[in-house]
Amino acid sequence: MKYLLGLDVGTSGAKALLIDQEGTVVTDSIVTYPLLTPRPGWAEQHPQQWWQASYTAIANTVREAGVSPSHIAGVGLSGQMHGSVFLDADNQVIRPAILWCDQRTAAQCEWITEKIGAEAIVAETCNPVLTGFQAPKIIWLRDNEPDNYAKVAKLLLPKDYIRFMLTGEFATEVSDASGTSLLNVPRRRWSQVMLDGLELEESLLPKVHESPEVTGRINAEAADLTGLAEGTGVVGGGGDQAAGAVGNGIVAPGSISVTTGTSGVVFAYLDEPIMDEQLRTHTFCHAVPGKWHVMGAMLSAGGSLRWLRDSLCGEEVALAADMGVDPYEVMTAQAETAPVGCDGLLFLPYLTGERCPYPDPDARGVFFGLNLTHSKPDLIRAVLEGVAFGLRDCFDLIKDLGVEFTQVRASGGGARSKLWRQIQADALRHDISTINVDEGAAYGVALLAAVGAEIYPTVQAATDAAISVVDTLAPDPEAVDVYEDYYALYRRLYVALADEFDQVAKLT
Repeated sequence: MKYLLGLDVGTSGAKALLIDQEGTVVTDSIVTYPLLTPRPGWAEQHPQQWWQASYTAIANTVREAGVSPSHIAGVGLSGQMHGSVFLDADNQVIRPAILWCDQRTAAQCEWITEKIGAEAIVAETCNPVLTGFQAPKIIWLRDNEPDNYAKVAKLLLPKDYIRFMLTGEFATEVSDASGTSLLNVPRRRWSQVMLDGLELEESLLPKVHESPEVTGRINAEAADLTGLAEGTGVVGGGGDQAAGAVGNGIVAPGSISVTTGTSGVVFAYLDEPIMDEQLRTHTFCHAVPGKWHVMGAMLSAGGSLRWLRDSLCGEEVALAADMGVDPYEVMTAQAETAPVGCDGLLFLPYLTGERCPYPDPDARGVFFGLNLTHSKPDLIRAVLEGVAFGLRDCFDLIKDLGVEFTQVRASGGGARSKLWRQIQADALRHDISTINVDEGAAYGVALLAAVGAEIYPTVQAATDAAISVVDTLAPDPEAVDVYEDYYALYRRLYVALADEFDQVAKLT
């Protein structure tokens, strides 16, 4: 029996997962690290902490699995997209990485757009330049920390820093590189138009591969730290959304996924790159060679519920600890006691700005409609419903692009809650299905590693062998009717408050 290891370098922690060649999960390990917010709208992490968490999680997994390292046929890497890791000529990290949810680069986005031209940018990258993407972070460093910028010898994405530490190779793959504003997405290679326009040398960037390709092999030092065998192949892997889509079986026409992690994403497979005319969605290369995907991303999905837990739900956290359960189980049990629509309480989940359908770094979270009858269960349910409405924004945009599908698959932490899945089914007005595995991006890149190790000939062959639907929730017609009215109000609230968000941003 052969085994495959997937590693996902997420926003809250690194998850290592081992599967056998048939796709059965053997064991996993998660090691967490902090998120740094040195200023409002900023988000950073130390890449060295990613590395420590990654090799620890891998070592824990290999040890707990009890399999011979020589039987682990390949490794796949995934991670949070868009983050910028800056290395000097000695391959040392220059400063903390600037993350996907960081909003400091609005001025740089405007400058890049004016310098290169909006039409040229879209023709090359299939997307506008947004604050979360990598290119404006690079320009921000050049504008604001020139001494640090002068040291930069290599620019890496989060998972690709871990690749370098595992293999000594500078490499990336097309799905993650699509979110840099530096890749020609239709041609699946670095964009000379973008590099020349920004006065960046291609030598700063790693080599681009397709996701199942072997990009390097575990070196001796990494083997000592992880317990993996020296020489084990490491495939390109994928950005967290494309990798998660592989892990959810979204690798051919007919199905789309709704993922509720820290962020929220609606994801659809494409045979050819297509774009929303107003550029409210993202069109990126898929982790399936020669294919693309379109997705709508909201920045604070599960992140909104985590904020509520940390800010207002100390009692629930303590009760969960006494019961030996996840705090979210206690919170969602309370939310079940609140009525559909929370008696007029709505939540706008824009805690870290927003991306789709409003590319607005200044958007803010809002509870609207509070009165003296509302209590904590209403607040919790309002967050669940507000995130579902945000997903509906993305869902409707993808439908409007003409993407055809018959099945919607739920994934991410939010998919573990039957209540939240039902709320999503009601808000989206569509059946919501779950599959036999819910391991996200780490599972997806383990399947990509199986392709790289030639256990399966194609990505679809790997997912067909490993993934099946196990449960489906249908919308509740009564809840659908209630949510239609509340969703219309939810949509109007952003329009009414957009100027006020701008004012608050200027004040802070």
